[in-house]
Amino acid sequence: MKLPLKWLKDYTDINASPKEYADALTLSGSKVEGFEVLGAEIDRVVVGRILSIEKHPDADRLLVAQVDAGSGTIQIVTGASNIQVNDLIPIALDGSSLPGGKKIKKGKLRGVESEGMMCSIAELGVTKEEFPNAVEDGIFILEGDPAPGTDIKEYLGLNDTVVEFEITSNRPDCFSIIGLARESAATFKTPFSIPAVTVKEQGGSVEGRVSVEIKAPDLCPRYAARIVENVRVEPSPRWMQERLKAAGVRPINNIVDITNYVMLEYGQPMHAFDLENLKGHSIIVRNAEQGEKMRTLDGQDRELEASMLVIADAERAVAVAGVMGGENSEITPDTKTILFESANFNGISVRLTAKRLGLRTEASGRFEKGLDPENVISAINRAAQLVEELGAGTVCKGIIDCYPVKAEKRKITFDPGSINKLLGTDISDDTMKEIFKRLEIDVDDASAMVTAPTFRPDLECEADLAEEVARFYDYNNIKATLLEGKAATVGGKTPAQKIVDIIGRTMQSCGLSEIYTYSFTSPKVFDMINAPKDSELRRAVVISNPLGEDYSIMRTTTLPEMLKVLVTNYNRRVEEAKLFEISYVYLPKSLPLTELPEEKPVLTLGMYGNVDFYDLSGAIEELMSALGIKKYSLEPVKDDTAFHPGRAARLMIRNKSCGILGEIHPSVAENFDAAQRNYAAVIDIEPLVRNASLKPEYTQLPKFPAVSRDIAVLVDDEILVRQIENLISSKAGRIFEGVKLFDVYKGKQVPEGKKSIAYNITFRASDRTLTDEEVNKAMDDIIKELSDKLGAQLRV
Repeated sequence: MKLPLKWLKDYTDINASPKEYADALTLSGSKVEGFEVLGAEIDRVVVGRILSIEKHPDADRLLVAQVDAGSGTIQIVTGASNIQVNDLIPIALDGSSLPGGKKIKKGKLRGVESEGMMCSIAELGVTKEEFPNAVEDGIFILEGDPAPGTDIKEYLGLNDTVVEFEITSNRPDCFSIIGLARESAATFKTPFSIPAVTVKEQGGSVEGRVSVEIKAPDLCPRYAARIVENVRVEPSPRWMQERLKAAGVRPINNIVDITNYVMLEYGQPMHAFDLENLKGHSIIVRNAEQGEKMRTLDGQDRELEASMLVIADAERAVAVAGVMGGENSEITPDTKTILFESANFNGISVRLTAKRLGLRTEASGRFEKGLDPENVISAINRAAQLVEELGAGTVCKGIIDCYPVKAEKRKITFDPGSINKLLGTDISDDTMKEIFKRLEIDVDDASAMVTAPTFRPDLECEADLAEEVARFYDYNNIKATLLEGKAATVGGKTPAQKIVDIIGRTMQSCGLSEIYTYSFTSPKVFDMINAPKDSELRRAVVISNPLGEDYSIMRTTTLPEMLKVLVTNYNRRVEEAKLFEISYVYLPKSLPLTELPEEKPVLTLGMYGNVDFYDLSGAIEELMSALGIKKYSLEPVKDDTAFHPGRAARLMIRNKSCGILGEIHPSVAENFDAAQRNYAAVIDIEPLVRNASLKPEYTQLPKFPAVSRDIAVLVDDEILVRQIENLISSKAGRIFEGVKLFDVYKGKQVPEGKKSIAYNITFRASDRTLTDEEVNKAMDDIIKELSDKLGAQLRV
């Protein structure tokens, strides 16, 4: 909704800058999207009168004019051919600016000084549509008699500021200048009044000239009509056109402009029919017949449904109620008698009709919010008043008003103490009553009730009253307080949420970037990751109303989405990518669904480029360290169809599988059109949360020196490093401090099928310096255990 501030002053006088006004209205609940100062790019452009015109002494096509610019006479050199002495024209003075950032400075043209520039409509940023009598390829000759020196913005109607509001659907009253003026006056505590509407009614009586019948009162609670004779269809006056344009509405002619003006001013859409085109001079508000056709004012043929409400005459539909009129009854230059319609229609019906017809208009946008039936007569009287003021016709005596379903004002209990308790305030009763008075909410002290006006359908209960008090008392005046008693809580994240945060920060510290993917996916992804036909991954929740096959199920694995993102980045010439996502998979407990599926949190990693398996496992190890998880291991995986056999591992925490990581299987990479090696990991978050230990442990610095021994053994190729390390740590005894792998060798000195593995083993005692005998005994135990369990041979 666009609000010209000059129009606002008809109802309340707000002395505030546009910025102050926008901030105050936003704080009181009427959100301001922004404001525009009309003509802001035009500066130091005034009305000038041409006093004399002479030929340029050194140029045949140039003229030298003396111009009265209000503050004195200036000389201007121009090449325009459509000017004459005494013409009033726009003059851009020295130092002026024009739309588009154009600056005007005085100078010389062919040796003759020019102190400004005469302007065309294009240079002022206006159009011939706005000023029909202006020439497009010459100087703008002004009409009327504006005084020389007058700011051109005042003549053009650009001396205004337009504020744009975002109006919520529960406030239909604010889709009007009057509604926003009421809110503005309540915000700034200024007087608010609607000028009295008087209609002279100098025409004949409406009695017997037209009949109105409402056959669908559930969809049309009120319908009013007025007749105007001796209609003169012509352009609207400048002041009306300026206001309409500022509010975003294109002027058309005086009759149409009056209906649009009233719609903007009162928030009540109106329509005008050519009375002579209404068969039987009757108006019937009814449901359309199934398949009934009519041509609307936009020239489109519409096929109607029985659920749609139409305005009909004795033979056919002449308008789609609340949406758009019909071409068969439109106003033309030859129209002599019109019927003004001001009605109230069911908002849901209008919305559904507009949607089915694909025809959303300014009128339907207002009606669908639910307008006030009590506003119908005020609006049609205002239209009649404008008709008389503009000399557009003669208003007939009387109004036809069919009002079968009268609106009832809602009564709400008023308990100041309860409102203060809800708000946590100590606002006086008188202050609340004063706020309600400004909002036209009646207070009855005797019954402790308030009566909401019919234009406020959003006021339904005490909480709504509390909201009105809070927003006009000013939220800045309400001090922040803690809740009392058991309701008082200290906000914070749960331990699980904190751990998830640590996971995210750790991945970022490892150089990974976070991504987000859709929870919906395609059934085809299971084939793309080579999932077996009987895989549990294929038991997915099917979407009942999918956007398409590609988003038809809830995902049971995040791996396909990660691979899609990796491939997309590679195809866009991103040389290296390291990504992670914290999201969910959805695992149904039974199919068809009898209860909600399990939402399982998952950490997914993906990499390609200058990376390998150890970069991926390194990120997992860093995560385990950050979470304080010590009892974990990586075990080789060869049977997962999505990963390369021999280049994948399973993450084990306390001997339980928690996820998988490794290089993507070549056939899977080919299914996703991946042109490079991709590495991925899918880790369950719940075991990480369950086993995390975030409490720091204190370890005393050692007082006694450590003893280190190196050992190299020959073992079979299939023996895992983890097996050897576990045996070393289990047989070293209490003096064992750590073991570190430093060499793996296969070559000529090593038999076929064997490998040489070398470790550095550290021993230390916390209460003494170790002797060689103690260390030697531990080493002997280790060597024996390796030989007995793994068949290891000591290399010397």
